[in-house]
Amino acid sequence: MSQIDIPSQFDVLVVGAGAAGLYTALCLPESLRVGLITKETVTLSASDWAQGGIAAAVSPEDSPTLHIEDTILAGAGLCDRNAVEFLAQLAPNCIQSLVNLGVAFDRHGQALALTLEAAHSRNRVLHAADTTGREVTTTLTTQVLRRPNIQVIQQALALSLWIEPETGRCQGISLFYQGKITWVRASAVILATGGGGQVFAQTTNPAVSTGDGVAIAYRAGVILRDLEFVQFHPTALTKPGADRFLISEAVRGEGAHLIDNEGRRFAFDYHPAGELAPRDVVSRAIFSHLQRTAVDLATAHVWLDMRPIPADKIRHRFPNIIKVCQHWGVDVFHEPIPVAPAAHYWMGGIVADLMNRTNIKSLYAVGETASTGVHGANRLASNSLLECIVFGAQMSQIELENIGLPSEIPVLPSRKFSVDASEGNIQQAHLEALREKLPRLVWENAGICREQSKLETAIATVESWQQDFAALPLSQFLVALRPAEPANFDLPDVERQLRLWAETRNLLDVANLILKSAAFRTESRGGHYRLDYSQPDPNWQVHTLVQTHYWWKSSLLS
Repeated sequence: MSQIDIPSQFDVLVVGAGAAGLYTALCLPESLRVGLITKETVTLSASDWAQGGIAAAVSPEDSPTLHIEDTILAGAGLCDRNAVEFLAQLAPNCIQSLVNLGVAFDRHGQALALTLEAAHSRNRVLHAADTTGREVTTTLTTQVLRRPNIQVIQQALALSLWIEPETGRCQGISLFYQGKITWVRASAVILATGGGGQVFAQTTNPAVSTGDGVAIAYRAGVILRDLEFVQFHPTALTKPGADRFLISEAVRGEGAHLIDNEGRRFAFDYHPAGELAPRDVVSRAIFSHLQRTAVDLATAHVWLDMRPIPADKIRHRFPNIIKVCQHWGVDVFHEPIPVAPAAHYWMGGIVADLMNRTNIKSLYAVGETASTGVHGANRLASNSLLECIVFGAQMSQIELENIGLPSEIPVLPSRKFSVDASEGNIQQAHLEALREKLPRLVWENAGICREQSKLETAIATVESWQQDFAALPLSQFLVALRPAEPANFDLPDVERQLRLWAETRNLLDVANLILKSAAFRTESRGGHYRLDYSQPDPNWQVHTLVQTHYWWKSSLLS
């Protein structure tokens, strides 16, 4: 990519270019100079992979009240009712704003087409075939690139928050960009980096989803919440060599059956709604069924049979699923799809209020990175894209403080890091080994079913890996950098090495946070299931909060 000089100061920095980051950037006042930072290009994010759609009560047979009740029921006692009401009541207006921007949702005649997904009491999921996320993010990207006040900084990696020591407010970030580390000032920083699915060996998330926003916020003293609650999507394509491609819940909403090797719809053994039960129930049903019937759990799967859906409807609604399955040798018109659960969505995250504010002044969080209270212990299907839009829209009301001129900060000399080729290779091999081992460890010990002894063993392992990581020469150099101190590198393949280092650091922190949060909550609720505490406990109808190394419970929720 060509060299681009970036300013040393913006009014607002948005980190992440999925639906949350893109829409936030568009909603910020056009009088502000906005930097939009993405570690890939603006066309790759988890939002881009969202197939099912976006939920909103836009039909005459529906209402925000019904949407609110469905969301709260799915959230298993941990939703914040004010936040859910805020989400559902603003949803129709936000859908209209997307239509106005040019998002081409499917229609029946002039009316927006709506489908049913699990745990919704009405057809309320808008879609664009089976690539809704791609349609939304492509449209938003086009709009962002037209805005003269937004500068997109691609293939740039946010490494840390820049906290002002006297006031404790966030005044920018450190950024690895084009082979160097620079410090970029801003009156506000908005984290919209998505989830952390890559901490699990089986995930529907793309490679960029390494929990960056949560990890860098945690290291800066931001309060996090409910990190144990991970939603495992029940139906990810499971074929040797294939990515865990998500087979949208809308497929089951349109009538597909979940069957075992005998062709039996086994999900009804676990819940009266069968394959349309909430995601956590269906995922556990598959997991339990496979534990009883499979020889090798690593490759085990059940089947999703689309043949009950009329062929014309399959072609119209699910062209991308047809194409991907065909690529992996599955003809959805004549045979069922092999599927198994995979980590999909992180309900927990950075504690943020209805205006996206965190406990650190001038730091905001939007989308999957945030914990606003709308999802509780288990997200209702297709509320995730909606959250990005509803909460991103609030940034139009941002109030900035004057942070002064860049000249007020002393310019420090640049530090240089260099190692010889053999040491660089050893370091890279160590990081690559960690990246391979860590997701397997987390999947096996904090996946769909958890228990104390396994969690404790995994925590000890992760902590020993963190010590090994901290001892690397590159770690010691980067962690010792002072605020505003730039750095450059004499390293082979520096872009790849630094990204590998940063993502591994973030994933180690995320793994530790999920494992410890899962060990802390001694009950089962929503996306968190403990074999040794298999029932919900009324005393645990509370949020799990963590700041620095300290965990505590919120007060009991009504």
